[in-house]
Amino acid sequence: MATETMLDPLLHSGLKGFPSGQPPMHTSAVAQAGWNVLAGDLPLPVALIKREALEHNLAWMQGRVRDWGIELAPHGKTTMAPRLFRRQLDAGAWGITFATVTQLAVGVAAGVRRCLVANQVLGDADLATLQRMLAAHVGLRVVFLVDSLAQLALIEAWFARHSGGVPFEVMLEIGVLGGRTGCRTHDQALQLARALHASLAVRLVGIECYEGLGATGESDADAAYAGALMDRVEAIARAADEQQLFDADEVLVSAGGSAIFDLVAGRLKPGLGRPVRGLLRSGCYVTHDHGFYQRLAGVANQRCACSDGLRAAMEVWATVQSRPEPGLAILAVGRRDISHDMGLPLPIAQAARGELAARAVPPGWHVTGLNDQHAYLRWPADDEATAPAVGDRIGLGISHPCTTFDKWHWMPIVENDYRVCDAVTMHF
Repeated sequence: MATETMLDPLLHSGLKGFPSGQPPMHTSAVAQAGWNVLAGDLPLPVALIKREALEHNLAWMQGRVRDWGIELAPHGKTTMAPRLFRRQLDAGAWGITFATVTQLAVGVAAGVRRCLVANQVLGDADLATLQRMLAAHVGLRVVFLVDSLAQLALIEAWFARHSGGVPFEVMLEIGVLGGRTGCRTHDQALQLARALHASLAVRLVGIECYEGLGATGESDADAAYAGALMDRVEAIARAADEQQLFDADEVLVSAGGSAIFDLVAGRLKPGLGRPVRGLLRSGCYVTHDHGFYQRLAGVANQRCACSDGLRAAMEVWATVQSRPEPGLAILAVGRRDISHDMGLPLPIAQAARGELAARAVPPGWHVTGLNDQHAYLRWPADDEATAPAVGDRIGLGISHPCTTFDKWHWMPIVENDYRVCDAVTMHF
């Protein structure tokens, strides 16, 4: 698919949230349509992104990494939205991170030219795809992770069967006991580093870890956990550097999820005998959320002394379709539309049918459950006077943007008064 097509795709009425009967239009034309979500111009439910909060987040995170003396390679799996990749790169990101070769192919088609695959690549089809992309796109750089001799053996076997390819650039992954991927011990990591350096199929260009699975929201515990992990990363990086195992003039050192990124950011440029480029991979910052990451970010803001941190930019709006009993409204939105893996949606705003202005919901409103297409909104039994009516619109905040993005093919970008000013498409 051409880059122009990826960055300005065609929207049509077959997409959830797009007006039925509306002729197809390119995303670049959406601003001229004159739509307003609260005017009923888009069918509900609809997931949307607030423009001002989005732009604030892009600038905020880029400012943080600049202050820390490192660079940003945000995780594209959060959005899989080429137009957001472009915004991140235009804001100053070094490159984009992906989780799979399939995701990588979307990014490359959209014009991304510096890419991390923060995962192990080992399948024949994926290795062949990487070689084709590297041959087809001048200046493309792709670096992926290796964490075992078994994975390296598979890469070497493929490489031996396909002459004429270029060695793959790889990073050594450091893991934690009981966690996901990554070398568990110092000796294991150095043994693998030596094998990577000796291999004709790969070039060892850096070292990587992921700290996010250990995040608790308790600063002392999180700092100790992240510090211990980064101590291991630095020790292995120094040992590999002393033994001349890195196959690049510049060593990449990367970490950083979206929960406690500030606790690893200052450790991404260890003093080695050659230049080091620190790469933070946080992805959810781009829209942030109203729940899980909001809670953790509040603690991080205290550590950073940040008075104006990340802002929740994503909302999902739905209609009250039924008031079947006191204290309960059924919203026409469900698991097919909104994340629920890190917490249920949070009611944050409401607008009566016909109202063009949103207002905050009363205290005590909460969602207690989701079905595929329904949400259970409840409020205190003694508060029926402020209860929503059938036909009212409810704005929901989310926890974990990744698993809301992947439920939509497109999202409008809106001003604070919910006028549609742009759009993005997702390619999961």
